[in-house]
Amino acid sequence: MEKVAVFVDVQNIYYTCKQAYGRSFNYRALFKQLSKDAHIEHAFAYAIAPADDGQVKFQDALRHIGFDVKLKPYIQRSDGSAKGDWDVGITIDVLDYAEHVDKVILLSGDGDFDLLMAKVAQKYGCDTQVISVSSLTAKSLLDVVGSHLPIESNLLL
Repeated sequence: MEKVAVFVDVQNIYYTCKQAYGRSFNYRALFKQLSKDAHIEHAFAYAIAPADDGQVKFQDALRHIGFDVKLKPYIQRSDGSAKGDWDVGITIDVLDYAEHVDKVILLSGDGDFDLLMAKVAQKYGCDTQVISVSSLTAKSLLDVVGSHLPIESNLLL
């Protein structure tokens, strides 16, 4: 059975599903679907430290499903803008785990990950897949991955 590692950019998936469908992503359905054909060796969800009980419950649910939830504080800048970016953390983890699995699955449509996914396939020879909202996924990312699984109604709540 194929060994996979799953990396979820929680903010990207949340906002793209809301924007495209007005619905939330179904992490349980994803885990169930991926588990049919592969052994999930590692599953990481990168999120912002909870500001309310709803986020705490959501992150607890992710842990219950089987995700290792990694948290970063939400930073409010003095100019009013905010930051809670996990791109570097996701990149480091993908590079650390890619050599131990057959496939790296990234849930994000962020084009900043195109170089990472190309490098992982080239350096470690593992298959790469992006799971994302098609209309909100960078073409540069789709161009470098082995496959793309579009988020559609079967993966939404």
